[in-house]
Amino acid sequence: MWKIFSTVACAAAVAWPSVAFAQATTRPCGPDESAGPACLLARKHLASLPRGKVYWHLDRFTATKEAQRAATTASVVAEAFGSVWLFTIARARWRPLGGRHVSTIGPLPVTPAAGYTADYIRSVFEPGTTAPLHVHSGPEAFFAVEGDTCLETPDGVRIGRGTGNSLMIEAGPPMLLMAIGRVRRKGFALILHDADQPPTTLTHAWHPRGLCARQLASDQRR
Repeated sequence: MWKIFSTVACAAAVAWPSVAFAQATTRPCGPDESAGPACLLARKHLASLPRGKVYWHLDRFTATKEAQRAATTASVVAEAFGSVWLFTIARARWRPLGGRHVSTIGPLPVTPAAGYTADYIRSVFEPGTTAPLHVHSGPEAFFAVEGDTCLETPDGVRIGRGTGNSLMIEAGPPMLLMAIGRVRRKGFALILHDADQPPTTLTHAWHPRGLCARQLASDQRR
């Protein structure tokens, strides 16, 4: 049975856009889904990954027991945003028995490791809220249940719009994640990393050019 943990504590509400400061902890997310710092919804240790290209599958179920029956050894079951979710690392064509398939994100650019950990993060950000500048030791994928997403890296900006938008980034580059648009962003993230490495490291070695902030300002003028 998987265990529920938490992440990303300590928030600072400063001048807009605001920053939700975060670092992994062992405190559960809890039932409160109001806007604020992201949290670690679930953590799954994987001795190995399927051969070939792997993907993050998101499936929605009506009941926890139903999702648990459909789970594999590479799945976790979590409750969030009024639904029961099955998160699974698998090949592209994999599907669970039952439920409603919501999204397949990937292929995830993983690198060889003796073992892996999948950290599943839940976040609720008001437009203008950002995560702190950070890097990951494995790829990160984002899925928005609702709201708009902006991800800035040294290579530029990536934007996801509307319900079900997704983004993905490889391990290594520093990044800034911001909720943009005009509605609250509710979403999940997956960090699939080497089990011997920390998933997230805060950084001050890079300064964003404000590309997401400009997009947010444009959205607010509409």
